[in-house]
Amino acid sequence: MSKLGPWIPLESNPEVFNKWAQRAGLVTKQDAFGDVYGLDDDILAIVPQPTQAVILLFPDVPEAKAHQTSEDERIAKDGQPHLDPTIFYVKQTIGNACGTIALIHALANSKVTWAPNSPLHDFIAETQGKNPEERAQLLETRPLFANIHAETAQEGQSAPNIDTDLHFVCFVAAPDADLRKVAKGQESPTDAAAKTDGDHDTGMRDLLKDVAKVIKERYLTQTESVYFSLMALGPSTD
Repeated sequence: MSKLGPWIPLESNPEVFNKWAQRAGLVTKQDAFGDVYGLDDDILAIVPQPTQAVILLFPDVPEAKAHQTSEDERIAKDGQPHLDPTIFYVKQTIGNACGTIALIHALANSKVTWAPNSPLHDFIAETQGKNPEERAQLLETRPLFANIHAETAQEGQSAPNIDTDLHFVCFVAAPDADLRKVAKGQESPTDAAAKTDGDHDTGMRDLLKDVAKVIKERYLTQTESVYFSLMALGPSTD
């Protein structure tokens, strides 16, 4: 982890995420985060489309840790085939910053509208040719992002829990239309390997349904905890 002190955990709340993103230069009248209230098709159908990224908050239970360790060992041994290098990934080196890292991954891997001179857009553009560790080092040197995070985290509706056992993971669509999981502890984005039928008329995958399938199969089966929340990045409803 970074020599910097840990940040205040970011609340899993679309209003909080949208404030952070707007302060960093996202035009939230065009694109914004919104709640996803369930995983059934009728509930997913009310989420504004197209969904460009999905952020999941989940409990860091032993089963999830064991699955991630097994996945990391497999990748270290066999490699991660067929991953598009254009997926933007920042390694987390700042304590309690996984919410902000998930937010950055969502925006950096989506086609969103930025305000002129957006600091986050400039950071993404500046670090395109760098590796995840170099991006992390540069993120640490930008006090603006730490200030945005602190200001936004303190405006949440619930009291910050410094010793949280809840973690964020971001799901994005790669240019090859496959689903990628971008999580704080990984060395690189991983293939989530869950696909629904998608839209046969347009040839587009349904990112939100793909993510719902992953959550049902890989997360809900690992714990009885109710501490899950889901947000989607898509068209603004304001």
